[in-house]
Amino acid sequence: MQGRVTLTESALASLLALAAHEVPGVVGMAPAGLKDQVVRILGRQEASEGVLVRPDPQAPGKYQADFYVVVAPGVRIPTVVESLAERVAFAAQRLAGVELSQVRVHVVGVGRG
Repeated sequence: MQGRVTLTESALASLLALAAHEVPGVVGMAPAGLKDQVVRILGRQEASEGVLVRPDPQAPGKYQADFYVVVAPGVRIPTVVESLAERVAFAAQRLAGVELSQVRVHVVGVGRG
């Protein structure tokens, strides 16, 4: 029996957020938009916080992802950003069968985890 698996953008964002948390030097995610800010104010946190995923209009079937992260003090930020981009691209391909055409990492703060 063959079926079709559909992965929502929200589910993909959650998967990628979990992969981002595994990167040494990343201590947390920051709200990526108004929705994340409202959810945080209400005292809830979603697994996808700090990640925005959307289809790439120039590359059908591929996605773009933005990450809003907080890094640990004293880390080499370019190394953390490179590691995060590689880790989430791998996770998207390996775990979800999705290719990321672009990964943008926004370091929005430095803090302790």
